[in-house]
Amino acid sequence: MLFLCLNLLYRFLLPATLIVINDIAAYIFGFFFGRTPLIKLSPKKTWEGFIGASISTIISAFLLANVMGRSKWLTCPRKDLTTGWLDCDPGPLFKPEPYSLSGWIPHWFPWQEITILPVQGHALCLGLFASIIAPFGGFFASGFKRAFKIKDFGDSIPGHGGITDRMDCQMVMAVFAYIYHQSFVVPQNLSVEMILDQIFMNLSFDEQQALYRRLGEILQQGFQSHS
Repeated sequence: MLFLCLNLLYRFLLPATLIVINDIAAYIFGFFFGRTPLIKLSPKKTWEGFIGASISTIISAFLLANVMGRSKWLTCPRKDLTTGWLDCDPGPLFKPEPYSLSGWIPHWFPWQEITILPVQGHALCLGLFASIIAPFGGFFASGFKRAFKIKDFGDSIPGHGGITDRMDCQMVMAVFAYIYHQSFVVPQNLSVEMILDQIFMNLSFDEQQALYRRLGEILQQGFQSHS
């Protein structure tokens, strides 16, 4: 059966939202507190805006992952176009786990234990990348525009220099999110059903029959060796 969506949380929504938050926070912190230029390619960007946006993005990633991770619309894997997939077990990444803070905070503090989702740890990695590395996509775009002596890539979005100016950091983030998802998220959610779905999706009917026969022979040999 076709596996339509592994989970929207890492595929698109959270990484894209973090870039938007970082961009807005950088503008706000730079506008009110910006004094020190960050890079010559983007004269309006400041260290104050960069640092403020980084902190805001990482905190937002941790909180948003908790909110989004509790929504079955974003975490349940889809196998068809019906709504039955909403009744699912989203997996261990989205199950709250208690963490003790006794070794980190004074004993008189009221919250000695907190409950978070394991997925929030992954979100911190995405937030760190979105706040520190992804903005360099914007710096590259700025340098590209200056090399061709143009101010903006277009005027489709007034005041933002067109769609391309809104997508420069998103493209860098999308590549990282995909690699991170495939490397650190997918292996933890693998199941026999998912593996078989991926195998049989690319096999013809005759090839599936041959696979079943071969699996039957392996099982029979295993039984005979233990008998």
